[in-house]
Amino acid sequence: MGDDVKLDLDARFEHARDVIRSAGKRAMEYFDGSAGDLEVEAKENPLDMVSIADKNVEAIIRDQIADTFPEDGFLGEEMGIEKGDNDCLWVIDPIDGTACFVNQMPSWCISIALVVKGKIEIALIYQPCGKELFSARRGQGALANGEPIKASEAKTVGDGVMGLGMSHRTTGDAIMPFIKDLLDRKGIFMRNGSGALSMAYAAAGRMIGYYEPHINPWDCLAGILLMQEAGGWANDYLGAPDALEKGAPILTAGPNVAEELKSMTGISR
Repeated sequence: MGDDVKLDLDARFEHARDVIRSAGKRAMEYFDGSAGDLEVEAKENPLDMVSIADKNVEAIIRDQIADTFPEDGFLGEEMGIEKGDNDCLWVIDPIDGTACFVNQMPSWCISIALVVKGKIEIALIYQPCGKELFSARRGQGALANGEPIKASEAKTVGDGVMGLGMSHRTTGDAIMPFIKDLLDRKGIFMRNGSGALSMAYAAAGRMIGYYEPHINPWDCLAGILLMQEAGGWANDYLGAPDALEKGAPILTAGPNVAEELKSMTGISR
């Protein structure tokens, strides 16, 4: 990647940090009720909820990035794909954990990733309730509110908390064998309602890893780079067929439990 492109990514990173905080401020107005009542509707699955907040927050992110970088493309949960004139694709989840959001629980976040030529170059996950911003640039480490973070150094899956996610895009059979195996190995797990936030916590070493049998790209791309830059492992999500269009499995792990979790999930790369 040449110097001109590197400087370009620097500018995009700085701008996206401002944008995600601005979007978080707007989302909090909906969350605390000061923006009026939410209009909530179900998607194909009743648990996969969408609100006017999701739509408006995504519009804020797209508009503010496009104002500065009009040649870039976008892929968002609410508004789909908009191809750009270059190789930059911003992948956005305006509110990951909508069910938590609309039920006044703080386990939700905003996730933004920048993919360039098939590689994740920028990752931002912002948890507005706690004012916590997780960020990463490829090759430059991972941060939480500007301080370096590091993946868990747990030696086995019994040494920490494993993050899990599940949706009705798959059946219970996709996750239950893993849960049984984890419990048999004296491990414990939690599901907080937001895959992106769980992946950020795993990158910060608060969980030993995160697994979900199927996840959409806007929920996980930022978390992948965060874990990699925090010294952990993540599967080659974008190497899966049509991952940007159809989603794929996700597994992230601290460096010492990666092999154990690979064997448990059957995800080898």
